[in-house]
Amino acid sequence: MRPIRNAILTAAMTAALALPAMGAVLGDDGLHKAPWMRETFLDLREDLAEANAEGRRMLILIEQRGCIYCTRMHENVYPDPDIARLLDEDYFVIQINMFGDIPVTDFDGETLAEKDMVMRWRAMFTPTMIFLPEEVPEGQTAAEASVATMPGAFEIGTTRALLEWVRDEGYADGENFQRYLAERLANPG
Repeated sequence: MRPIRNAILTAAMTAALALPAMGAVLGDDGLHKAPWMRETFLDLREDLAEANAEGRRMLILIEQRGCIYCTRMHENVYPDPDIARLLDEDYFVIQINMFGDIPVTDFDGETLAEKDMVMRWRAMFTPTMIFLPEEVPEGQTAAEASVATMPGAFEIGTTRALLEWVRDEGYADGENFQRYLAERLANPG
C-alpha cells in the first residue's frame, strides 16, 4: 500500500509543479493573458477614448512568445495584490505581440502589423510598457506621445511605484521617476 501511496503523491506533486503560476495563463498566441488585459481592435485612438471614458490610463504592453522576462513579470510581479489592483482598476491595458501580424492603428492613423508597429516605435525589449497621456497631440505616434516607457522586467516595488507615478501624473510637474523611487525607498509607508 505504501508504494502506491508514494507513487500517487509523487505524481500529484509533479503535476502541481508543472502547472503555471496563478495569473500566468498562456493564450493561443503563446503570450501571457491576464484578466486586466483588454481585447480591442487595436485602433489606439479608439482605445484611448475608451480608457478616458472609464477614467483609466492607457498602457500598451509589448510582449513576445517565450520571453522569460515576460513570464517572470506575469508569475512574480503582476500577481502582487497591489499591482494587480492598480492594473485592474486604474489602467486600460492592451497587449501587442512583438512578432504578431494583427493590424494596429497608431494615433497618427498609420496602420501596420504588430511587428512592424513595434519596429516603428523602436521597442527592442520585452516586456515593454508604454504609458500614454489622456490626450495625444495630432500626428504623434504612441512612442512619441508616451509619458513613460519601461523596457524590461523590474521588481514589485519599482513596478508598483511606476504604476502609481503615472496614475498620479508625477511626470506632469517634471518630477523625475528615479528621484521619486529613491524617495519612496528611503521613506517607505
